[in-house]
Parts: sequence; C-alpha cells; structure tokens
Amino acid sequence: MLRKLAGPASLVATGLVVIVAAVVAFVVLRPQEGTRVTVYFHDAVGVYKGSDVRVLGVKVGTVNSVRAAGTKVRAVVTVDHGVDVPADAKAVAIAPSLVADRYVQLTPAYTGGPKLAAGATIPVERTATPVELDQIYDSIRKLSDQLGPNGVNKDGALSRVLGTGAENLQGNGQDIRTTTERMAQAAKTLSGSQKDLFATISNLSAFTSMLKTNDGQVRQAEQQLADVSGFLADDRRELDAALRTLAAALAKVKTFIHDNREQIRTNVAKLSKITQLLVDQRRSLAEALDVQPLNVTNVLNAYDPKTRTLMGRGDLNEMSPPLPAAGRAAPAAGAGKGAP
Repeated sequence: MLRKLAGPASLVATGLVVIVAAVVAFVVLRPQEGTRVTVYFHDAVGVYKGSDVRVLGVKVGTVNSVRAAGTKVRAVVTVDHGVDVPADAKAVAIAPSLVADRYVQLTPAYTGGPKLAAGATIPVERTATPVELDQIYDSIRKLSDQLGPNGVNKDGALSRVLGTGAENLQGNGQDIRTTTERMAQAAKTLSGSQKDLFATISNLSAFTSMLKTNDGQVRQAEQQLADVSGFLADDRRELDAALRTLAAALAKVKTFIHDNREQIRTNVAKLSKITQLLVDQRRSLAEALDVQPLNVTNVLNAYDPKTRTLMGRGDLNEMSPPLPAAGRAAPAAGAGKGAP
C-alpha cells in the first residue's frame, strides 16, 4: 500500500521543485528594468511607440508611448539598464531620411558627473525636432510669391536687378575666383591667429574703456589740440616764412660744411682729444668745482668797496728768500766769543 502512494507523492514533489526552479530562473534571468524618462517635444511627427532611443547613433532604449499634452507632445522612453545618460541631457528627434521613421537621440554622451535618474523629465526647452518638408515647401512658395510678378517683381524691379548684376559679373569670373581664394586665405590666417586677434580686441576694449573713464581729459586734450591747430592756422604766414628761412639757413650750413669739411674733421679730432683729457681729469675737475664756491666767497669777503682793494694778511717771512744754513750759524758763534 505504501509503495502505491509513493509514486504520486514523488510526482507532486518533483512538480513543485520544477515550478520553484522556473520561478527562480525567471526572477534571476529576467532583464532588469531600465531608466524610464518623460520627454516633451513641440511636435513629434514620425515618432511612435516602439521607435528607437539612441546615443551617438547606437540603440540604447525604446519609446514606450507618445501622447498629446496640450500644445506639446509627451513621450515616455526607457533607457536600457546599465546605460548612463547625463542629468542635463537633451533629446532630439532625428529623421534619417524623408521616408524613414524617426528616432530619439539623447545627447551628449555620458562622460562623468550627475546621471539622469529614473522618473526624470526632459523639458521642451531641451528638445528639438527637424523642420518638416511641408514647412520647407511652404517657405519656398511664400518666397516665390513675394519675388514673383505679384510681389517685388511687379514692375520688373527684380528682373532689372538681376540683369544689372549679370552685366557687372560678366567677364569677371577669374577676378571673383581670385577674390574668393584670397578671402579664404585671409580667413585661414585669422583662424590661425585667433588668440592674437582676440588679445588685440581685448586691448582695444580696455583702451576704449580707459578713454571712457578719462572722458574729461580726452576732451581737454582735443580742445588743446584744436587751439594749437587754430594758432598754426592763424600764423601760417609767419610759420611759412620761418620754414623758408630755416630752409635757406640749412642750405648755407650744408654749403659751409661742404667747403670746410677737412677743417671740421680736424677740429672734431682735436675736440675728441680735449674731451678725452677732460674725462681723464674728471676727478681733479670735480674737486676744483667743489672748492671754487669757497674761493669766490673768500674773494668777495676780501674786497673792500671803500678802497676798492682786496684786503688780506700774509706772512712776510714767506716772501723773503731763505738764508743758507751757515750764514745763520756764524753770528751765533761770534756772539759767544765776545761774551764777558
């Protein structure tokens, strides 16, 4: 009896184990949910449920739903688990071609910093959609109407402008090409020197700011310059005569130098020697110049205005010639002999 019951019980146990294993496998192997984000567009023509969500052209998610929300379009997208998106990312509806469905591109790619969290919203200010083909056709139609016979060209003005332009450009193709090439070279040069160009602009800005700050002084300088210009204008005859006289004097100087070139060269050589002598004796000259004020003061103090003479004291012994040593000793010896 027990053997008969053992068969159904083992089957039940085996079924329970299989169910538990299936549940565990489903839980473990089930793909993890991605990051769900809400995106608002001005319009989302060509974006549907199931459209791709991409980063740098690589699919990283799917559009879950697209619904109208007043004057905007609300799209809910899911980014795959493990794909990081910047917190300030932008969403752009991309049209690969005129007939293909569009996809939502998240930009820029994540390189670091805060991440876009689940439940976040990308507002309409950070989204963009391409211009519709119908809008392009409508813009072209409006432009043609405005330039057509019912618009600007109603009296043939546009036709005359085009005719005049064609006449002016006729035969100047090579010149126009050369001008375009040189403008391209100039643009390339400016591009390579953009730091210097920006530095120049910054310096000009600082200069103009300085002029603005010193507006009063600048106006005063302009007024003084105007006064000088007026003075020169009033005395232009005298100035012209002075310039003519100066020109004549310079001509005479030129002639004098030409005629006396050798003497001038000799005098310059001698002057060079004299200046070298002064340089060599500069210490003695400096000492003499230091003592000279004292000498002048002594002369002024010695002058007697009443007698109009220079008064002074001197040692007469310094003025008499010195006696020989033997002559001074002889009287001393005689005096010794005659003494009582």
